[in-house]
Amino acid sequence: RRAAVKLAPQRWQDTPSADVQKHDVVIAFEERIFDAVIEDLQTREPTEDFVPIHVICLDTKDNPLEAKKQGRIALELCWLLEQADDLVAEAPELVDGFEEERMTHTPIKVLYQLCYL
Repeated sequence: RRAAVKLAPQRWQDTPSADVQKHDVVIAFEERIFDAVIEDLQTREPTEDFVPIHVICLDTKDNPLEAKKQGRIALELCWLLEQADDLVAEAPELVDGFEEERMTHTPIKVLYQLCYL
């Protein structure tokens, strides 16, 4: 698993805040990972910039078929979020609309949380 994606296991909580705050959006594929990311962001010391980070969970069953399907769904969501002029203001509506649209033909549970670091 993941051998072709990364060189070694990476732990979110070991990533320095300076590196984390470079990201606008973080996507988790398991609810427990989503919860761990939220908890970690809430316990970190705030940075000078206090930047928003959108944390999204696309809960996925751990098998190759579901991973492939959810990877495509994550890509579609990222394309949608890229179009936002003001991500902080527009992301909640975009994520809700995306979930409603996807639920019509692909059952998907989407969680969303805006954090600041």
